[in-house]
Amino acid sequence: MLSKKIVPQVFINAIFILFGLACIIPLISIISISISNEGDLLKYGYRLFPRTFDLTAYAYILYNPIQLFNAFKISLIVCIVGTIASVLIMAGIAYALSREDYKFKNALSFYVFFTMLFNGGLVPTYMLVSNVLHLKNTIWVLILPYLALPWFILILRSFMQKIPHDIIESCMMDGASEFRIFFQMILPLAKPGLATVALFMLLHYWNDWWLSLLYIDKESLVPLQYMLYRMMNNIAFLTNSSNMLPPGMINTVPPSESARMTMAILAAGPMLLVFPFFQKYFVRGLTVGAVKG
Repeated sequence: MLSKKIVPQVFINAIFILFGLACIIPLISIISISISNEGDLLKYGYRLFPRTFDLTAYAYILYNPIQLFNAFKISLIVCIVGTIASVLIMAGIAYALSREDYKFKNALSFYVFFTMLFNGGLVPTYMLVSNVLHLKNTIWVLILPYLALPWFILILRSFMQKIPHDIIESCMMDGASEFRIFFQMILPLAKPGLATVALFMLLHYWNDWWLSLLYIDKESLVPLQYMLYRMMNNIAFLTNSSNMLPPGMINTVPPSESARMTMAILAAGPMLLVFPFFQKYFVRGLTVGAVKG
């Protein structure tokens, strides 16, 4: 009888151990490649443990630490301000859409859904941002375009629709204003949904380099992802140029493969530290109800 219980548990534990290894081994490989010698990578390929310990890639990426620190600071400001502002704005729109007594609910829902299917295009958007709003080469151009994403608005709306309307009516009968109901009742009850959307928005702002490519020319406003993107292009250009040199000339190959993994660590490292603080909201449910009548 005891063996019948142990066998399924061992099987389930083995599955989760294999799944955990499948998640950890690629991360270990990335770290190993980043500290490996470029010649060994070209000759022997990727290895789980470095054949020769070499920090040339880190020295190449961190050659100008002031520039890297400034790019990290810009990304941090954009992520914090953008995430907080976008979650509040999208939560406000989602709350309005979740209210059955909102007069323009259907029109606003159609407007939000319509923007998921169609957009103004790249050229009109660039002209609007640059010539009309004059946001080019400002930090706001990295924040404002992502303040209200339709998909996350619909997710929050679906979550807030599960909150009983009786709670809102009881607060209104007690004389609470709409802003007080929203900030003191709705937001705390919707905390798991808000945390989930906040994590996705944080990743969205952190990984974005497209807006910087379009609208940022000032070096002081370049975020981390765009700076790493330009470094990778420079490495690719130097590698191709060195391959085209005639025999006998000095051929210095930059650390291409190891630099890629070093950039991956620099780009993903902060998010790996942030994720555990949001993880509990993905696995914890929220029971809303039990309204006394």
